Amino acid sequence: MNQPGMTMDIAPIDTTTLHRVGGQLGSNPAGIFEDDSGRRYYVKTLESAAHARNEMIAAKLYQLAGAPTLSYVPTQAPDQIATEWVVLDKKRVAHLSPGERKQAQQWLGVHAWTANWDAAGFDGDNQGVANGQVLTLDVGGALAYRAHGDPKGKAFGTRVDELDMLRNDEGNFHAARLFAGMRRDEIDQAIMKVVQMPDEQIRKVILDHGGSHALAEKMVARKADMAARLQKE
Repeated sequence: MNQPGMTMDIAPIDTTTLHRVGGQLGSNPAGIFEDDSGRRYYVKTLESAAHARNEMIAAKLYQLAGAPTLSYVPTQAPDQIATEWVVLDKKRVAHLSPGERKQAQQWLGVHAWTANWDAAGFDGDNQGVANGQVLTLDVGGALAYRAHGDPKGKAFGTRVDELDMLRNDEGNFHAARLFAGMRRDEIDQAIMKVVQMPDEQIRKVILDHGGSHALAEKMVARKADMAARLQKE
């Protein structure tokens, strides 16, 4: 699992040398793989290198904000994403205790900022618990692409409407159930987790992981939109 604020440089793994030991769990072609040392990874093959790069950038932005995710590992194949395999104690939003729900809610601002419409998951299966920590299990629905790979286009702009959508869109049932009950001060605290990040660090993370200057400026603008909302409400 990624520890808040920590960045590790890991050599890209060659997934062709791994042994498949388990099947696909989500919507993308994927499986559980093991190396000769017994380390296990969940490896997804995405539609393109752009999709994989998008997800890796999203994971790094989550990490920059301190939001717990699975530990992403770079791969030699440009269209693949790998995470270290973790045995989860809980695998659904519906299974979270009241305290675990509070843990999950504090990252509303990060989900909204990155436009992660799939923050809770279609079946409530994108929030899990390992060793007492609530994790976002997949950030493939953040930034430029939907969870199934379609581009968001103009829906991913500089306004962070997701702060409202994730709390009240009945079409996103599990997110609405998870975030709807948050108090105003809790929403403000969630926004602050994004607002407090320096613009230059945001730009650096995006550019260092293959993102464009346009994406970097968009994410800075989205942060500013959240700051303005915090000041007004």
